[in-house]
Parts: sequence; C-alpha cells; structure tokens
Amino acid sequence: MNAEERLKAAFALDEPPARDLGFSAAVMERVARRRLQRSLLLLVPPLLAACAVLWALGPLLLPLAEGLGQGLAPAAGIVVMVAALTTFSLRALAPRRAR
Repeated sequence: MNAEERLKAAFALDEPPARDLGFSAAVMERVARRRLQRSLLLLVPPLLAACAVLWALGPLLLPLAEGLGQGLAPAAGIVVMVAALTTFSLRALAPRRAR
C-alpha cells in the first residue's frame, strides 16, 4: 500500500454516508401525515361535545339569535363593505409601494 492509497483510505473514513433525499422526504411526509391524523383525532371529541351542547341549547338560543340577527344585519353589511373596500384599496396600492 503506497502513501496515496493510505491517504484515500484515511479520507474515505471522514466522508459522510450517502443520503437518499427522496427517501428522507417520503419518511418526513409520512411522519407529518401521522401527526396531522393524530391531531385531528384529538379534536373529534371536543367537536362532538360542542355539537351536542349547541343542539341541546338550540331552542333557547334561536330566539336570541333571531333578535340579534335582525338588529345587527345593517351593521354586518357595513362591516363587510368596509372590509372589501379596504382589501381592494390595499391591493391596488401594493404594486405602487413595491416599485
């Protein structure tokens, strides 16, 4: 074994192992999907409980919602119009600011 071969062997020990980026991405995607499924499954019981409570309180809340809905309808329309005008005006001004 000459000096050059010994140097190649010594440097080969320091090289990082080969990585398969496709495999790593697939594994990370599976992990992310499992975490999403787990978090969604944890949200199901509170959602069912909230639905049951609202269903049970529906007859009590319906007259209140009808009364508030009639009184707040004009204000809700005004809020929607102001939000739309603000959004459109900000979008129209955005390209001018970037230049």
